[in-house]
Amino acid sequence: MTSLGIEALKTTLPAKAWTQDTDIIAPHLTEWRDKYFGETPIMIFPRSTAEVAAAVKICAAHGLSIVPQGGNTGLVGGQTPQGEVLLSLKRMTAIREVNPVADSMTIEAGATLHTVQEAAKAANRKFPLTLSSEGSCTVGGVLSTNAGGNHVLKYGTTKDLVFGVEAVLADGQVYNGLTSLRKDNTGYDLSRLFLGAEGTLGIITAATLKLFPQPGHVTRAMMAVVSVEDAVALLTRLRGPALAMFEVMPRIGFAAVTDNFENERDPFTDSHPWYVLADFEVDSEAAGEALVMPLLEQAMSDHLVRDAVLAQSDTQYRALGSIREHMSAGQKFLGGSIKQDITVPIDRIADFFKRADATTQRLVPGCRPVGFGHFGDGNIHYNIAQPMSDDLAANKAAFLENWDDMSEAIFDIVDSLGGSISAEHGIGIMKRETLAKRADPVKMALLRRVKAALDPNGVMNPRVMV
Repeated sequence: MTSLGIEALKTTLPAKAWTQDTDIIAPHLTEWRDKYFGETPIMIFPRSTAEVAAAVKICAAHGLSIVPQGGNTGLVGGQTPQGEVLLSLKRMTAIREVNPVADSMTIEAGATLHTVQEAAKAANRKFPLTLSSEGSCTVGGVLSTNAGGNHVLKYGTTKDLVFGVEAVLADGQVYNGLTSLRKDNTGYDLSRLFLGAEGTLGIITAATLKLFPQPGHVTRAMMAVVSVEDAVALLTRLRGPALAMFEVMPRIGFAAVTDNFENERDPFTDSHPWYVLADFEVDSEAAGEALVMPLLEQAMSDHLVRDAVLAQSDTQYRALGSIREHMSAGQKFLGGSIKQDITVPIDRIADFFKRADATTQRLVPGCRPVGFGHFGDGNIHYNIAQPMSDDLAANKAAFLENWDDMSEAIFDIVDSLGGSISAEHGIGIMKRETLAKRADPVKMALLRRVKAALDPNGVMNPRVMV
């Protein structure tokens, strides 16, 4: 049955819409952290929704499962096939419409996030989702994982930035939910089912996204603080309608970037335990200084902030942001890293760090916590680097054997604080069993009912989430 299905794909789809060339397929079978490796009998790369629908119909008829893939930037293994048909959306990149009056854009799923941002900017509009991988991650991927990014504090997660989607269902039918309507009270919001579903209910082929007015100016400040407690207290001080980003970085991660990347520089004379990067969207540069300078002066007077740098040019603006953008890549210089993407209530962030740091040290003495991220919305990338040694590479594998035990211990803390084991990276393969064990049984039953209703034969990304 499988071989007949593969042949049907090859004979039905255009010759340029599929490949079995292992050299072409190989880069799509490994995710960037080298944690997951896959295989596939054939890779499909359709150029239209009609071609996606045709491929899905063939797969459904022959019992072939499908793994959809965008930019292959996922971090939980959901995009890596293990024998399924691999369907890449990267050729579907058309911008179907930009409507500045309705503040909307309709774009195909294979377009990169950077493409969306630039198209919005060309219409004097803003699409606020920003990610370190925005040059390669795709619209379909960020919608399917409900990516968060740096501006959730002001604009919300991806789900909050979507009017509707177009998606190919498990039987090959096309659901058209594309709209720019801000009010539509005609039943269930079906488009939202596909957001964060990781390709388990259907394949998103296009979306209508929400745009916003471009701010007149963005004032960026980097501030040095002594502790997580002070960082959270500073967030309370700075929070207001202008605050669009509040990112926190520990010294170990900060130094991993500034010490190892050629063009990265520490903007401070002295080193500090923690750093905060904040953006304020205002009408003008003068308005930004008038808002931010008094806040910083008061925070320094109260010894909440130890030092601060205000970007005075586009070059300085980019330089400060670049340190945060390289925070994940910089950790490769620290050796093996056990990575978590969790969220807790903002008022419990300091408690989380206190307990998590103590727990990880008990499990692996000498390990180096690198907790950073989006404190403005409670999302912490709590990563644990291996203990320092003369030969990090030699000890890496042994350290990574602690991944499961370390993760479970951290998830216990997260659960006790009313948090979530996945903030913005999704469930994928990595957290599927953890979700099943820790989620409310009623929730898991509902998730499985929705999956069974929309994909009764398990065609869509069957190993992921549920």
